[in-house]
Amino acid sequence: MDRMVEIAIPVYNEQHVLACSVRRLHAYLEETFPYRFRITIADNASVDGTWQVAQELETELHGVRAVRLEQKGRGRALRHVWSHSDADVVAYMDVDLSTDLDAFFPLVAPLISGHSDLAIGTRLTRGSAVVRGPRRELISRGYNVLLRTTLAARFTDAQCGFKAARTVIARALLPSVQDEKWFFDTELLLLAECNGLRIHEVPVDWVDDPDSRVDVLRTALDDVKGMARVARRMLTGAFDAPVESRPRPRLPAGMARQLPTFAIIGVFSTIAQLVLFVLLRMVMGPLWANAVSLSITTVGNTAANRRFTFGVTGRERAFRQQLEGGLAFLLGLALSTGCLALLHALAPEAPRAVEIAALVTANGVATLVRFLLMRTWIFHPRRLGRRSAPADPTVGTARKDEVA
Repeated sequence: MDRMVEIAIPVYNEQHVLACSVRRLHAYLEETFPYRFRITIADNASVDGTWQVAQELETELHGVRAVRLEQKGRGRALRHVWSHSDADVVAYMDVDLSTDLDAFFPLVAPLISGHSDLAIGTRLTRGSAVVRGPRRELISRGYNVLLRTTLAARFTDAQCGFKAARTVIARALLPSVQDEKWFFDTELLLLAECNGLRIHEVPVDWVDDPDSRVDVLRTALDDVKGMARVARRMLTGAFDAPVESRPRPRLPAGMARQLPTFAIIGVFSTIAQLVLFVLLRMVMGPLWANAVSLSITTVGNTAANRRFTFGVTGRERAFRQQLEGGLAFLLGLALSTGCLALLHALAPEAPRAVEIAALVTANGVATLVRFLLMRTWIFHPRRLGRRSAPADPTVGTARKDEVA
């Protein structure tokens, strides 16, 4: 059966690069791609000559079409194209073609065969070759570490503009994806994982576009807000989609219940610590600002996890558990302080945005270690006694399967 792949290219004010990129992509696919294809230029309300260029390319090149949306938003553009596609597989790539096109066939092949449900290019695994500045590298790695530690994401690169999905899967997921901008990709991937779908990763060669219009810091803050919203939906059981999940390994006993609660507490703790860090940074150095902000939020984090994640109530052993939580705090302090010290040793004039990204990265690693310490040591049922560590906050005694 002859398969069809549709590639969406969302654009906003890209008149200067659009024609060259689309012609290059079209020529590459015609020469090397074994399946039928369609390139759809999705104009996000551009105010320059982008729409006119898109219409000219539609007339000039077979298999190219242009659609125009009157509102901005990359997620909005992809939602429109993918939800109306008649192709077997839908994909997208950034207009600058930063990702080497030789990775495109490996990206879509597992989807066409039915082996996987979604596929992403990744710049953060062994085998990838990436050229970009240290600021964007640090922010990207910090963001993905935060996803893995707070929301238990298993994919390695949420932000690479090189993704694909089986169309039937995309249509099932899209109604449950709320974001219309840059967090759209991350939310789609988290939704897919939470519903037991398989995500295939392809290491890519990638070169940063120096003319990128993305406001990295603002996008990062919007992403953190999106993570908090997704964590809340996970916690309430509202983060699902009408898809048949693939069989997947079971988590250790109790962890499936504990992780969403720990994640949402972690997201709010991280936001609170970053806010405190920024405020304290106005009156003290970065190392002291980090130590004070982390000290304050650790007490609240330990108390919240004690009550909501591990179901421990009452005052018994509370002081001891706070002391033991303090040891986890010292580990987090050592990681984040060391990361900031290393950053300032390598780049003494590092801007505030890079400081925050380094802090997020270190705290993401510390969060994972803290969860493991809480689960296997501080709040382990054997240490607490079963009466003190119920499996559920509403139940008076722990279930046997909670003893891991």
